[in-house]
Amino acid sequence: MRTAQRTLTHEEKHVYDVLRSDRFLRMEGLSKEVPFFIYHFPPAWALDVDEMRDRVTTKLQSDDGINVVEINLYDLAVELLTDRGVWDRVLRAEPTMDKTDFREMLQGMLDPHDHLAPAIRARLDAEPGNEPSTTVVFLTGIGEVFPFIRTHTVLENLQSVVVGRPMLVWFPGTYEFTQSAGHQLRALNLGASDSYYRAKDILEQEA
Repeated sequence: MRTAQRTLTHEEKHVYDVLRSDRFLRMEGLSKEVPFFIYHFPPAWALDVDEMRDRVTTKLQSDDGINVVEINLYDLAVELLTDRGVWDRVLRAEPTMDKTDFREMLQGMLDPHDHLAPAIRARLDAEPGNEPSTTVVFLTGIGEVFPFIRTHTVLENLQSVVVGRPMLVWFPGTYEFTQSAGHQLRALNLGASDSYYRAKDILEQEA
């Protein structure tokens, strides 16, 4: 789907209609795949998409009685580093370290398997009123943590964590399929793309 053919107004209505549908909430038509969906959008739309997400969240909760649990990866990363007493050290290190070394240091501190997935599991387990049929998970903050945290590795480690409820990933960049490369995620439309085939494009889902 080309950016020139897309309008945020149309996509907001479509995303909302899909999220509130029985088919989506019951996770039907997944062909045994995980209930992960991606809304990919041009990075230049980021601020407008934030406002769109707020409106969609409010409508789902107030009009449809659907509980929305937002997991912001940037906020979660800061929380984890702060709890471990290393956040200030990270801030001091960033201006002085080689970029590659700094990225590798953060990737070790925020490993999706060892750190992020357990924290997300704990957040979901603690969520009140968390009946699967009335709960949707939003994964956000992806642009803010790139390239320290890669979306495909997070999703791979959430397949046994976000269960019994659908999850929508708000992804600044592209998620597309080609015959030569399969399904590819390209955050912020920068650098190399990452393979991940198990999520469905929400723009292609029936409302």
